[in-house]
Amino acid sequence: MSLAGKKIIITGAAGGLGAGVARVAYGQGAEVVLLDVIDDFTSELGQAYSVDLLDPEAVQRVFEVIGDFDVLANIAGGFDMGPSVDGTEDEFWQRMFDINVTTLRRVLKVAVPVLVGRGGGGIINVGAVGALQGSAYMSAYQASKAAVMRLTESLSEEVKALGVNVNAVLPSVIDTPSNRSAMPDADFELWVSPTDLGEVICFLGSDAAKAVHGALVPVRGLV
Repeated sequence: MSLAGKKIIITGAAGGLGAGVARVAYGQGAEVVLLDVIDDFTSELGQAYSVDLLDPEAVQRVFEVIGDFDVLANIAGGFDMGPSVDGTEDEFWQRMFDINVTTLRRVLKVAVPVLVGRGGGGIINVGAVGALQGSAYMSAYQASKAAVMRLTESLSEEVKALGVNVNAVLPSVIDTPSNRSAMPDADFELWVSPTDLGEVICFLGSDAAKAVHGALVPVRGLV
């Protein structure tokens, strides 16, 4: 299992998970291209671009610059606890769908034709174990991640016969600085490390996973 000789694009690459995926891919010998919304984004792991994934024209431009690629890891997204269902305002609901669904759709609109045109490649999205069922005060987040999971399955059915593998990982709690700060009393050893999750993501982008289509792979750690 290796990404040696492959070019992988990673969105949300400045975050804890995105950076973890980038390190794993780089360690496997991949050419790494990193995208994030932060200004003046740089990385020692590969070419980095600052881009707002909610801006379709900006996404189109950066993919034209990047050119051909083999694997797309859609890591951009976010989590936020919310109020009750009846207390959720449109602004909060839309924000969860913008960062988790709209960013993904903007990227896929540009990236999928590239992979179909070259006759193959891999796409890995990030759903959530928690979105397999509803929980109190998480409706907007879980609904947005459920949409990612259904989108993954639908896209897989559309392109699997064209040589493109589309799958998603479903993490539980990821061991990132922000999660440690938000839950300081938790047992971090139970969480999923970005490196371990990155290994699963890179496997799904490798030739070893060429027969895997439309899978939603739980990566729970010990939670």
